[in-house]
Amino acid sequence: MADQGEDGKPTMPNLPEGWEMRTSRSTGRDYYMNIYTKTSQWEVPTEKAPKEVKCSHLLVKHAESRRPSSWKTDNITRSKDEALGILEGYRERIVSGEVTLAELAKTESDCSSAKNGGDLGVFGPGTMQKPFEEASFKLKIGELSEPVLTDSGIHIILRTG
Repeated sequence: MADQGEDGKPTMPNLPEGWEMRTSRSTGRDYYMNIYTKTSQWEVPTEKAPKEVKCSHLLVKHAESRRPSSWKTDNITRSKDEALGILEGYRERIVSGEVTLAELAKTESDCSSAKNGGDLGVFGPGTMQKPFEEASFKLKIGELSEPVLTDSGIHIILRTG
């Protein structure tokens, strides 16, 4: 349990950015959750969550995307389900080692970052659309995300730094 203040109420420890104190439903003990990585621990955290990450991605747009066109197609008409199927196929090829995300992004991504192999560079909180940001900060360096849906379309994200 948390320490108590003079009024008898629990005091909140001064946590590094990105950490929250929660209470275990099974034990009633307080524990600490990193909101970006979703890792938890019993000890009060001392390390800070990353303030920035570096990622690459591959985007497949669909007819419901915010802007259903890209550098390679003026009018994207595929359905969201079709886009998801295409992206899942790309992800399988990357995971199997057949191709890298960078190689595939150069020819298949609907984002202008395709010319850079999908590299988006370094970014911090508040820069990307919320689902993209949350997925990026949860990844470990070198980890590839599952499909991530945003207003722009469907992405797979590789954290590179």
